[in-house]
Parts: sequence; C-alpha cells; structure tokens
Amino acid sequence: MQGSIVKTILNWRMLVIFFLGVSSGIPLLITGSTLQAWMTDEKVDLAVIGMFSLVGLPYTVKFLWAPALDRYVPPFLGRRRGWIFIFQILLMFAIGAFYYVKPAESPWAIAFLALVVSFLSASQDVVVDAYRRELLRDEELGFGSSLAVNGYRLGMLISGAFALFLADRIPWNYVYLLMAATLFLGMITTLLAPNPAGLIVPPQSLREAVIEPFTDYFSRRGAFEILAFILLYKIGDVMAANMTTPFILKMGFTKTELAVVAKTFGILATIGGSLVGGVILVKLGLYKSLWIFGILQAISTLAFSALASMGAQYSILVSTITFENLTSGMGVSAFTAFMASLCNKKFTATQYALLSSLMGIPRVIVASPTGYLAEYMGWFNFFVFCSVAAIPGLVFLIRYHAWQKESNVSSQQGELPVEL
Repeated sequence: MQGSIVKTILNWRMLVIFFLGVSSGIPLLITGSTLQAWMTDEKVDLAVIGMFSLVGLPYTVKFLWAPALDRYVPPFLGRRRGWIFIFQILLMFAIGAFYYVKPAESPWAIAFLALVVSFLSASQDVVVDAYRRELLRDEELGFGSSLAVNGYRLGMLISGAFALFLADRIPWNYVYLLMAATLFLGMITTLLAPNPAGLIVPPQSLREAVIEPFTDYFSRRGAFEILAFILLYKIGDVMAANMTTPFILKMGFTKTELAVVAKTFGILATIGGSLVGGVILVKLGLYKSLWIFGILQAISTLAFSALASMGAQYSILVSTITFENLTSGMGVSAFTAFMASLCNKKFTATQYALLSSLMGIPRVIVASPTGYLAEYMGWFNFFVFCSVAAIPGLVFLIRYHAWQKESNVSSQQGELPVEL
C-alpha cells in the first residue's frame, strides 16, 4: 500500500501538472493587481483603474468557447498539448507587448492588451484543466489537483510579489518583458509532457461539441443533485472567508498582525493543507476525504466564533487562521478532484469549464450579503451560521456513490484503448 502511494505521488506526470499550474497562474495578476500598481505609479485616474477589473471577464465566461477547444485538434502535439502550447506562445507575445506602451499615455492600448491576455490566459486554463483530467488516473486526481493549485499560487507569486519587487528596481516595461519570459518554463514543460494514454475521439462537429456536453451531463442520474452539491459544499467556508479581514481588524488586531498571520501563516497553511489533502486523497479515496475535509472546514469556521468570544488574543488568532487555511486547502484539493472525476473525457474542456464556473458562484453572489449578516447577527452568531451552512452540502454526499457510478460510465465514452 505504501509503495502504491509513493508511486502515485512521485512520477513525471505530477511534475508536469505542477509546472503547467505555474504557467496558468502567471498571467492572472499581470492584468490584475500588478497592472493596477503600474497604473498607480503612472498617476492614472482611480476611476479608470477601477474599470480595469472588467478585463477579468473572460475567466468567468470561458465555457463559451471551450467547445471549440474540445472540437478542433491542432496539427501538432495532440488535442490538449497543442492548444496549451499555442496559448503559451500567444501569451508570451501579448505580455511582452506591454513593453511598448505606457498606461498614462495609452490607457486604451493597455486595456486592449489586458483583455487579450485575460482571454488567452482563461483559454490556457480551460485546456490545462482538461489535460490534467485526461492525463491522470482517477486515484491520482486528488494529489494532482493539489499540485496544480499550488503551482497556480506560485505563478501568482511570480507575477505578483516578485513583479512588484522588480518594479522597485527596474522600469515597469522591463518587468513585463521578464514576466513574458517566465512562460518559457511552461512551454518547455508542454513540449516534454506525455500525451494521455488511450485515444480519445473528439467531437466530430462543432454542434456536437456545444450540445452533447450538456446532454451528456444532464442525462445522468443525480445531475441536479451534483450541481447543488457543487454550490453548497464550500458555501460556509466562502462566506466566512469573505469577512475574515474586517473581523480581524475590528477585533482590535493591527494591520501588521493581519499581514503576518493571514498573509504568511495563512498562505503557508493553505499550501500545506492542499498537499496533505492530496496525500490523504490517495490513501483514503475521494468519498471519505470529502466527508472529512467538509467536516473539518465547518469546525474551522466555528473556531472564529471562539475567537470572537475570547477577544483579541494573538495566539488564538494564529491557531485559528492556520487551522482554517489548512482545512480550506484540503477541501479545495478534494473539490477540484471531484469535479474532474465527473467529466466525460470527450468533452473535458467544456464540462470542467462549466463546473468550475458554477463553483465560483458562491464566491461572487452568496458572499455579497455577508457584511449585512455579520452586522445583524454579531460576529459570534455569524460564524456559527457559516458553520451550519456547511451541513446541506455534506447531506448531499450521501448520494455520492450513485453519482460516481454514472460518472465513471460517462467519462469513458469515446475512449479507445490505443496509446498515442
């Protein structure tokens, strides 16, 4: 058993998944907080800077063009690696093009380039997610998902903190040129990466690529139950996380303490949680892990209520934040692995893009009234409420085996036992 776990974790495919995660994470902040910092340095109007949040729209509607990435196969490197390599090349040139513009002089040119980078980055994410599902065996999805998430975070660190560090020393134009060069790592990874075992027959028409992913999914028993589970599994965790920063400050902690605990201990705990969660997934399987991580998420949310009742004690804050981020990292690993396991390999790009977009709904919509709830209920009762909100998602897990039986049959459709 121990040898099997080590073999699952330590293999070339996992390293590929990690570095492709880095490649996916790099472009995100290039059009986000890093670009905002550059525009602020250039004295761009704050109203214009605020409007630039709209360039992130492609990340939320990426499922609209995902069917084309399922349907069409590039003439080199295969259906997934070919598209990944194309988007990496285009991203390198698009990010490098920032070298030739200045935000204060050409805000519309910057906006256009930012929108192009967002579109290409979202497209790369779609294909990388599909490739991960097709490359890894079911028992590898949990640890592979944790590596992908941590690779993504490392990519964001490169284009976020590291880019800001460079900007204090060299002109912004050169910073963006260096950020473009970092994509060479992902390109080399793509060239050396293996193709998935088994020839997966792509959709034979664009209509088939658009319509069949939906009919395939909704023809399954429990399709709507699964959607409800995806919406509810992390809802309590998301609601609590949305109010963590104002809660900590209103408790009387300083911004320095917030930075040290939430942004240092928290990040390290999240990374550690996703890695530990990946190993547990390999050992216990997806079903048991979803139960364990879901319960731990609810308990960690409840820990904030204890902090609210005890007052501003620094040691309690450290342990609470660490525990919450640790369990959140575990939950994300299991959750992404679960969504990947649902996908029919013939339509992986489209179905995963749809499910991941649905996963983001609680973060955007359900979390929006949390400030009103906290103000009305008080901090103690608010976090108790968030903890209780995790129960409906766990109840749906009772139906897990019925869902997975249907998904296993569907995910193999269109697959032939031929080595590429």
